Amino acid sequence: MYETADELHDLQTLLDTSLPRSSEHLRSIVTPGERTLTASQLTSVLTGMCTLSVATVTARGEPRISGLDGHFLHGRWVFSTAGTAVKVRHLRALPAVSVAHLRGDDLGVFVHGTAEFVPQDHPDWRAIEDHLAAHYGSSPTSWGDDIVYLRVAPHWMVAYAFQPAKLLADVANGDA
Repeated sequence: MYETADELHDLQTLLDTSLPRSSEHLRSIVTPGERTLTASQLTSVLTGMCTLSVATVTARGEPRISGLDGHFLHGRWVFSTAGTAVKVRHLRALPAVSVAHLRGDDLGVFVHGTAEFVPQDHPDWRAIEDHLAAHYGSSPTSWGDDIVYLRVAPHWMVAYAFQPAKLLADVANGDA
């Protein structure tokens, strides 16, 4: 868990305000207090690398989805990819992005927001770089000539857990 008290507060506010703005159908599945996670619980579950489905749109408004390694740092998804990737071209033109992380029927984290490019002169770049290099054993920037770091600034986020107590126990026991 990398979140400060302020970041946890902001994440909890986002979670608390997103679900009520969701459709009746979604609220019937992601029942508040029964199948949701708090910000603190969510950050304890989203550790290490998490496989993400990242959705962008083309200039013609056509949806595109791809998989990426994601890391939840300071209450936001962070990922890297080649600057030549089609998703990067989409996000440079239209930074709206949706991200989903699913673990079977146990966990679903759904985010809508804006993709932020984090260049090397950004004040947060070093912390992201250090985290990714420690996780992978080498810096992603060493994997190619044009590697970019991105972070999602969320404006909507829902965290679903079918059985929150079981999920949290599995995480505590190293089973998730």
